[in-house]
Amino acid sequence: MPNILIAEGTPSVWQAQRARFGLPANFSLFAEAVRLHRPEIRCTAVNIADHEALPLGATWSDFDGVMIPGSPLHIYDPSAYVTRQIDFVRAALGAGLPVWGSCWGLQLATVALGGTVRRNPRGRELPIARAITVTAAGRWHPLLASRPAVFDALCSHLDEIETLPPHSQVLAANELSAVQALAVTTPGRGSFHGTQYHPEHNLAVSAALLELRAEELVGEGFAANTDEVLAIVADYRRLHADPGRRDVIWRYGIASEIMDPLRRTTEIGNWLRTVVAPHRVAA
Repeated sequence: MPNILIAEGTPSVWQAQRARFGLPANFSLFAEAVRLHRPEIRCTAVNIADHEALPLGATWSDFDGVMIPGSPLHIYDPSAYVTRQIDFVRAALGAGLPVWGSCWGLQLATVALGGTVRRNPRGRELPIARAITVTAAGRWHPLLASRPAVFDALCSHLDEIETLPPHSQVLAANELSAVQALAVTTPGRGSFHGTQYHPEHNLAVSAALLELRAEELVGEGFAANTDEVLAIVADYRRLHADPGRRDVIWRYGIASEIMDPLRRTTEIGNWLRTVVAPHRVAA
């Protein structure tokens, strides 16, 4: 049975605070997305932010891929939370494993492979990355197979890739981020694929992030006051509970690429099918 290691990048003490806003653990989001496409896959959790090691008795060869979700950390803040994760990604890639990263995972792998990340001078992107445009390289890349040439996706980030690591292909971009999807060829049998947006998120997660960041969003000019933000939060939660609410879909222009769970998680399904499965056969 295939086994995917999901490496949590949020310190557990921070996650406890985030849970009060209804934010689930990233492991559950990734495991749900994986099982939408491959229900037979086993998912194993490890918190690398907390310096957890591989499960007792396990080695890299016990896993068919590694997935790294989002995190509220910033990679240019050189805390132990950050540096140990960079080392972890280098070890996973050095072991020849396929690695997937969403948002923080993308930024983490970029730095581990020799690129750089900065605070986005254009500001925060939340809750929807609009008009993500597939590049010439992305049109032929299996990671974006079945995505339209231009699409929207759920997102939440303040940072962006500044310089690419060697042997990179930018697969998608939009007005706020020049790198929205990336593939990197690494030495040996390892590889990295990832997105700046969050295929694993759903509208309830976006609502929780908006509520968590309400005061910051007001300070950054996204709303006049927190009540405006909380009204959006309520609408997103209504739509998550009842995806048939056409009035809410219309109000916020939420496309079917977001509303349909299989289409929303397209990149994860494609990565499992075109990267992880062939790697397992070759191992």
